Amino acid sequence: MYSQQITWNPQEGWTPVKAEPEKVSLVFYFGTRQMLACGKRYHELREMFPAAHILGCSTGGQISNSDISDDEIVAAAISLDATRLQLVRQDISDAQQSRNCGETIGRALQREDLAGIFVLSDGLNVNGSELVNGLVAAIGPNIPLTGGLAGDGADFTETLVGGDCAPRPRMVVGIGFYGSAIRIGHGSAGGWDLFGPRRQVTRSTGNVLFELDGQPALDLYERYLGPEDSKGLPGSALLFPIQVHDANHPDSAVVRTVLAVDHKARSMTFAGDVPQGWTAQLMHGNFDRLAEGAADAARQARVSLDASEGEHQFSILISCIGRRLLMGQRTSDEAEAAAAELGTDTVRLGFYSYGEISPHAKSGVCELHNQTMTVTSFAEVGA
Repeated sequence: MYSQQITWNPQEGWTPVKAEPEKVSLVFYFGTRQMLACGKRYHELREMFPAAHILGCSTGGQISNSDISDDEIVAAAISLDATRLQLVRQDISDAQQSRNCGETIGRALQREDLAGIFVLSDGLNVNGSELVNGLVAAIGPNIPLTGGLAGDGADFTETLVGGDCAPRPRMVVGIGFYGSAIRIGHGSAGGWDLFGPRRQVTRSTGNVLFELDGQPALDLYERYLGPEDSKGLPGSALLFPIQVHDANHPDSAVVRTVLAVDHKARSMTFAGDVPQGWTAQLMHGNFDRLAEGAADAARQARVSLDASEGEHQFSILISCIGRRLLMGQRTSDEAEAAAAELGTDTVRLGFYSYGEISPHAKSGVCELHNQTMTVTSFAEVGA
């Protein structure tokens, strides 16, 4: 296995490729919606890497090693020596199709020697929880499943995903890794602090929250945000995610972030399910705790990868746009914290998302997470 980073910017185009392009079997790329919408960058990558599967998405910012940027596309060209790949893409018209979409992709990728799946999904027209549930139903709970929901900065206008095609909205792409040579490590952690009273979800439908403790959910958020910040909804709500959990199963706790609000219905749409009857509690973050969360996620990925010293490693870091909005100029702290755990010689690529997909750190069950840093690491045995 060998990977190298390449970048694109308007002034210089793509950086030169060092390895033999015809040997590249997989390319990941991430950029802003404005950079990817024309489709030209995908077609340039296709000309550069004619034999590769190419998948990427729009973001809320790009991660390249320890740098965070908005003005360039970041990509990684990966050569795999003993691992077979299969890519499946599926259009999705609305969130109600999420589970079926996940099942369709999972069934198409299921094989006896399936070692793991990485997924990129539209970030606005999907219920991430149901997408994950559909995938797990098709492939089983023991296959590593990671990935993320595409982003659009703090605009929430449109997200783009491409899998062996130019990126477009309302698409979900999964790529399967096959064989005994590939190793996949994963980790996920937050670092947000709980505050305020615990409230019961008294009315919800899927990922749409209507009431907490019998009161309109949007009323609660607007009280915490204040009149000025409430004007910036849904983006301003990213600074105050909620943790939801089943009181009978403490390990079920997951964080949810807001994608949209309905002022008339006084409801809030989240990236994943907010089950009725569960407990919800507001959260806020501080810089040091968020950086510690990123380091924890990277540590989990490194340990679960269990790669031998000297084996080439590649890692994808997916962090939530809410973390970036809160951390501001200190956003690179979490990328640097992850690097300290993974090792600076590990090629690191990633993006800021509207949702992160990874097994739960405690239960081991794959979940749709929000406001976390997730890390997926790859290596090949003897490669």
